[in-house]
Amino acid sequence: MLRYVVRQVERWRQEHPECSQLPVILPLVMYHGPEGAWTAPRRVEDLFELPGKNEEEREYWRAWVPHFEYLLDDLTVEREEALKARPGPPLVRLAWLVLRYGRTGELARKLPEWVGLFAQVQAAPEGAEHLRMVIRYLLWTGDKAVHDSTGQVLHSVLDEQRTEEWMRSYGEELIEQGRQQGLARGREEGLARGLSRGRAESILRILAIRGIHVDEGARQRILDCTDVDTLDSWFDRALQVTTLSEVLDGGAHASRRKDS
Repeated sequence: MLRYVVRQVERWRQEHPECSQLPVILPLVMYHGPEGAWTAPRRVEDLFELPGKNEEEREYWRAWVPHFEYLLDDLTVEREEALKARPGPPLVRLAWLVLRYGRTGELARKLPEWVGLFAQVQAAPEGAEHLRMVIRYLLWTGDKAVHDSTGQVLHSVLDEQRTEEWMRSYGEELIEQGRQQGLARGREEGLARGLSRGRAESILRILAIRGIHVDEGARQRILDCTDVDTLDSWFDRALQVTTLSEVLDGGAHASRRKDS
């Protein structure tokens, strides 16, 4: 943290060479780790091994080492009610809650309880974009339970048409992610296989986001498929249909949607 502050000061001095004084920079750590409360020292002088046999002697040497302390916002020790009561716009309070419970295994259960806060974010200026940002974070970082809860929240806040449009938008992002994953994996197992694997994982991610259950057999069938045309077809259906059989085997319902 001291290094960050020094970098900011150096940059400021370069941009304001005529000033003889420095701006005040407040360093803040916001912690939401999975391993309990923050335990690292908050004062840089506590990192030094000071000479001396007792505290009085060590205190003498303490005057010669850098003095620096940072602010700490330890979300792991905050109760839900306290975070909700903090001053700030709805987006910030929702972000605090998501970070607080994101690594606890409780997030999927908590999300439906925050529908009112999601609605406040949506109603605020630039609310649609802010809501997209939160939903995108939840879908990219959460497990299947979080995906299901996120879908419930989204249906509660938006109408069905806009929910479908948003899902399509995230599907396009998954295409790009799958491409990047495929390219990276292709360096190890061959470009073609890597691209196929990335597309297959994108299909499974979309199905999870839309709440369509995939049994182990179907999951393995998707992951083992190396035919790009088949994967593309499954991907397109996964964005539209409502059952797994329609995705993998087509069907009248899927055909009607495609024709329309």
